[in-house]
Amino acid sequence: MKAAEKVQILRDLIQIPSVNGNEAAITDYLVRLFQEHGIASQVQPITDDKSRTNLIVEIGSGKTDQVFGFTGHQDTVAVGDEAAWEHDPFAATVVGDKLYGRGAADMKSGLAAEVIALIELVEEQQEIPGKIRLLITAGEEYGAPGAYQIAPNLLTDLDALVVGEATDGNVTYAHSGSFNYRIVSRGKAAHSSVPTHGINAIQGLVKYIQQETQIFADLPIDPTLGHVQHSVTVIRGGEQVNTIPDAAELLGNVRPTSTFGNQAVRKLLQTTINQLNETTDYELELQVIHDFYPVESHADEWLVRNAVEISQVNYPDRQIHAGIDNGATDASVFVKQNPELPVIVLGPDKAGTSHQRTEHTTISSYLNTINIYKNLATQFFATQA
Repeated sequence: MKAAEKVQILRDLIQIPSVNGNEAAITDYLVRLFQEHGIASQVQPITDDKSRTNLIVEIGSGKTDQVFGFTGHQDTVAVGDEAAWEHDPFAATVVGDKLYGRGAADMKSGLAAEVIALIELVEEQQEIPGKIRLLITAGEEYGAPGAYQIAPNLLTDLDALVVGEATDGNVTYAHSGSFNYRIVSRGKAAHSSVPTHGINAIQGLVKYIQQETQIFADLPIDPTLGHVQHSVTVIRGGEQVNTIPDAAELLGNVRPTSTFGNQAVRKLLQTTINQLNETTDYELELQVIHDFYPVESHADEWLVRNAVEISQVNYPDRQIHAGIDNGATDASVFVKQNPELPVIVLGPDKAGTSHQRTEHTTISSYLNTINIYKNLATQFFATQA
């Protein structure tokens, strides 16, 4: 496939809006693309109206049991004020080596690179004695509904997984989980002239926030991911200035580690809520919104070491390194089915612009990433021979 055609595929994907939905339009495009190259794919609707879909693709002879996995998501975050963008977020504008647009970095460039890598491996008649499986998901940016609907049997036999999120060519071998929660506070309404006749639901949240600043202080530190990160991020409560509110809620986020995981986080929060309910007049309830697990491979694993070496060859202009991240990916869902799965995150340039109005990738890094994915997969099978 010529470079211009590869760039056009990425531009086509960016020009299909998939802001927190409409993944079926991306899926349809990719199904046609794979069909043009003689590759079968399986569409999996995840909503009743079929507007949100996963896509599963496999290549290889399957003569051996080894399965090398890639994964990428089709959705993007919201655009915000389009007028504030220098380049139309859905025009896929090329300026020199840069390609601008919503999803250019997160993560249509990585997704397109994975798709083209499989197509070229087939076109080049590369011997794949096992299987290469590409899991293309919907909804990664909020709630990961697509990842949760991937069949367990497509995850339990994976021997390695590459997440194609943009990393500037670097290799992420561990990332935190993400535990999103809501605390609902119930009180008793009263007129503000007689506040003692009511129970202020907002004050119940204040009591929790005071505890939240303390309960994470002395947790064990993970040797790879470090401290458990935590934040209270949203507060809602009250409707009228002269009325004591009888309901309020807050949202919070915790980044679990392997040392202090999701179940431990849940228990810690629930214990705190129980203590407040027992010792005050407030009635608080913990609700879990999202429960994504930490992903931790080892820096000295074959997958990590070879990924760094291959990426360095393709990026002679920079020093490639392996490291960690506090973000979460669809792999946070997948490792629930395959806890020992070696996972890396590796993808094209983002230059810190993911989710920004300046979001872009570079064409050179995008083309390099295609080669990285092909080399990494073929070397994996070479080592298994």
